[in-house]
Amino acid sequence: MDTVDATIDALAADPAHTALLLDYDGSLAPIVAHPGDAIPLPGTPEVLEAIAQDLALVGIVSGRPVEFLARSISARHLALVGQYGLEWVDDGEVVIDPRALPYVGAVAAAADEAEHRGPELLIERKGSVAVTVHWRTAPATGDAIVDDIEELAARLGLGVHPGRMSRELRPPLPIDKGTAVERLVGGMSTAAFAGDDSGDLPAFAALERLRVTGALARSLRIAVTSPEAPPEVLRNNDVVVSGPIGLRELLDALHARLAQA
Repeated sequence: MDTVDATIDALAADPAHTALLLDYDGSLAPIVAHPGDAIPLPGTPEVLEAIAQDLALVGIVSGRPVEFLARSISARHLALVGQYGLEWVDDGEVVIDPRALPYVGAVAAAADEAEHRGPELLIERKGSVAVTVHWRTAPATGDAIVDDIEELAARLGLGVHPGRMSRELRPPLPIDKGTAVERLVGGMSTAAFAGDDSGDLPAFAALERLRVTGALARSLRIAVTSPEAPPEVLRNNDVVVSGPIGLRELLDALHARLAQA
């Protein structure tokens, strides 16, 4: 396992061929009870924007809609990928993977029915291609309704993806953070991804696969810890930082190193 200093050395060694990709919730933004209240630590967008002036690519790869990311991270030079790779920003416009469009009606129906079944739960409509059922504010009810959520998804032909005290329903397509990361880091020599949850494991796996096959000379899997971090995240990494504060400290140190070059 690398140290934070070794990670910074690797990211700063060849900036013109280095990509730094980051999760949003739990990594850049602390976990909060209501998803709409999640914001990055003060100054984080500015640090990312500064790093993006030196590295070949800096981006956010999140389960959030890209419109949310654009509002929350007001940095012009960041790549934004949302909905686990179902949508992204291209030349200032939001692009939805065309394979997801046939499922828009099913996603809307799932959101309507989930609201009817669990009025005490938080139903997060994520644009037109995903809906997440959260039970952080009603843990007992949420635990009991998991089977209902999975039955609902199966009936409507949607995929179910477990998250931190949540289930997300979205099109059953072979798209995840791993496929998004693989697309973004083509042509790079070094690439890193920072994440904290089970949804980030495909990104970690993609980086490791690209390193093993020689597509990347160096890959860096940055695990961001929290009391709710899955054990798999803490086992499958190259370096560990302590929560969003620890990740921010790494970003600040990287910025300082790049500014000295």
